[in-house]
Amino acid sequence: MLIDHWPLLGLRVTTPRLELRLPDDDELAELAELAAGGVHEPDRMPFLVPWTDLPPAERARSVVQHHWLCRGNWTPDDWALNLAVFVDGRVAGLQTVAGRRFAVLREIDTGSWLGRRFQGQGIGTEMRAAVLHLGFAGLGAVQATSGALEDNASSFAVSQKHGYEPDGVSRHVVRGVPVTSRRLRLTRERWKARAQVEVSISGLAPCLPMFGAASTGG
Repeated sequence: MLIDHWPLLGLRVTTPRLELRLPDDDELAELAELAAGGVHEPDRMPFLVPWTDLPPAERARSVVQHHWLCRGNWTPDDWALNLAVFVDGRVAGLQTVAGRRFAVLREIDTGSWLGRRFQGQGIGTEMRAAVLHLGFAGLGAVQATSGALEDNASSFAVSQKHGYEPDGVSRHVVRGVPVTSRRLRLTRERWKARAQVEVSISGLAPCLPMFGAASTGG
C-alpha cells in the first residue's frame, strides 16, 4: 500500500473542532476550489508571493501543483507538510508546517490560509495550536517561527494568543511596491506556558525519520 512508502498519509492531528491531515485527490480538488473562491479581499495582499492574484482557475491549479511539488521535493533536511484543515468533514483551508535541517536546528516554521466563509470563527487560532503541538510535542522542536506583512492584523492576533515574540523585520517587494514583514518566534517554554487547546496526534511514529526527528519530544 502507498502508506507503507509514504507514512505521512496516516498522520492525523485533531482538536475539539478540527482535523488536520494530508488530503486525498478529491479533497485536494476541494481545497483548490476553496482557494478559487477567494481567500482575502481583492484590494489587499497578505502573502509575500501573490498567488491569489491569479485568475480563479489558475489559482486552483497552483494549489494542486504546489501540493504535489512539496511532496516530490521532500527530504528530511528540507520539508513542508501541507495539511488540509477539516471542519465537520469540510475542507476549510490549509495549514503548513516546514523545517530545514530540523535534526540539527529543531525549528519549525508555519503558514496558513482559510477560505473566506471559514474566517472570523477562531479556526485560525485552533489550527495553529494543532500544528504547534505537532512541532513541539510530536517532533521535539525547540522553537517555532512565523511572520506576516505588517498590516495583517488577524495573523498577528493569532500569533499573540500563542505567545510569539518579535524577531525583527524584513523588506520585500509585493505587487511592485515595497512592503515590510514582521518576523515572530516562539520558544518551547513559552508554548508550554500558553498551550490551552486539547490536541491529539496519531500515526506519527513511522513518519519521524521523514522529519529528521528520531524520537518524540514529549
